[in-house]
Amino acid sequence: MLLIHCFIKSTAALAKKVIVIGSGFAGLSAASSLAQKGYEVTVLEKNSLPGGRARKFEAEGFMFDMGPSWYWMPDVFEQYFARFGKKPSDYYELARLDPSYSIFFGKGDVMEVPAGMEELYAMFERYEPGSSRNLKKFLAEAEYKYQAGMADFVRKPGHSILEFADLRLAASLFRLQMFTSMARHVRKLFRNEQLIQLLEFPVLFLGATPENTPALYSLMNYADMALGTWYPMGGMYKIVEAMVSLAEELGVKILLNQEVKQVYVPNGHATKVITQDAEYEADIVVGGADYHHVEQHLLAREHRTYSERYWDKRTMAPSSLLFYLGLDKKLEGLHHHNLFFDADFSRHAVEIYDQPRWPSEPLFYVCAPSVTDPSVAPEGRENLFVLIPLAPGLEDGEARREKYYDIVMERMERLTGQAIREHVVFKRSFAHADFEKEYHAYKGNAYGLANTLMQTAFLKPKLRSKKVSNLFYTGQLTTPGPGVPPSLISGQVVAEEIFKAIKPGPGPNRKQN
Repeated sequence: MLLIHCFIKSTAALAKKVIVIGSGFAGLSAASSLAQKGYEVTVLEKNSLPGGRARKFEAEGFMFDMGPSWYWMPDVFEQYFARFGKKPSDYYELARLDPSYSIFFGKGDVMEVPAGMEELYAMFERYEPGSSRNLKKFLAEAEYKYQAGMADFVRKPGHSILEFADLRLAASLFRLQMFTSMARHVRKLFRNEQLIQLLEFPVLFLGATPENTPALYSLMNYADMALGTWYPMGGMYKIVEAMVSLAEELGVKILLNQEVKQVYVPNGHATKVITQDAEYEADIVVGGADYHHVEQHLLAREHRTYSERYWDKRTMAPSSLLFYLGLDKKLEGLHHHNLFFDADFSRHAVEIYDQPRWPSEPLFYVCAPSVTDPSVAPEGRENLFVLIPLAPGLEDGEARREKYYDIVMERMERLTGQAIREHVVFKRSFAHADFEKEYHAYKGNAYGLANTLMQTAFLKPKLRSKKVSNLFYTGQLTTPGPGVPPSLISGQVVAEEIFKAIKPGPGPNRKQN
């Protein structure tokens, strides 16, 4: 037994050492996937909590999720945990929201989007007689896009166009409507402006106006309406806690308050990752932090695949102005998710994407998780998360934040018919400067790289460095794109690419053919 124990210990010591920079969804996904394959994995996290943009904080009895608040595509989470013989229910309880969300178009003009399909068809009929038939057609096409996209496209590493040379995949590009805009696709089937806004809103965060977003992304409507909107009881941070628990069970070391200052690359091969107070030996490095930051600030110029000019020409997904609010009373008329579309949808989209500026009349989103989950606020109180989507790269300041706080709160009070501001007992804002400081987010973006046609699949920044032989990337600035489910997939895809290129050991550090 002693001999076997020593052999196992000796073999483990020879396993390739992987350093993952950043503990967001993609970083944790990559770490666990690599640990499962036999690598020795250490995650270095800049902040005092793991989770990246999905961190949480607590104040005065309120628990606030700082980032993602929508739980869509439950199948992606199920598939992720299943890879390790687990289920989401091993870690957290999911509740399906019904209504999925509400849209405020004006005072007394509120659309409540039901979870049930029959109720959804009936709602469409009320807004536009005869439209339920077109909705069924629209969702059938969206289901095909979702199934084909998840099966054939989203897990491609995006090295080159040759990955899509298969005739079956090439033919499906047209059925996926890669070359038709979302706006055109929706307007061919529906005339009612409110239904159109309902169907177009998921692409608002993808990085382009509906006129410039491929109709492929109607797959988001299938995820929304057919697969449903869910919530992990206890908050979205429960997902992070689950992923951390799983990673540590697999032997991953997660070290906090370790901000990486340099990736040391002698002779085109990374050998060390250096933080403010330690150095970590590495056989493989995975950049799970902001891709631009890793490239432009942690590597010497000669080791960068892309130039600053290249990055400046990328189309980024939006930034956001966020307010975390604690109220000393419960509110009436709000559901868990609430969209305030009482202003001009098209103008705000233009002010994000085409003519970047602070919006004249912003659309905004309010999450009230305490409507569903009493654990996130003291009894009789309300927890609010308010988000205004904004163009990245805008000048951010406290006076500007306060101006927009007053704008959205006045509208929210007017549309819901109740006093809110005088009941706010806790308030914190978060915007461009915070995204840059907390996450090194390029131009203060909140969602990564936009999913435009020219930044899709093999046209995204690559998963693997062309200049550093053992440096890889994962997350929302590379394949497959922004969002929590894509980030989970990104970590898995990069782990597969690493496994194909550099075996976990033992033996010399070399590419395996």
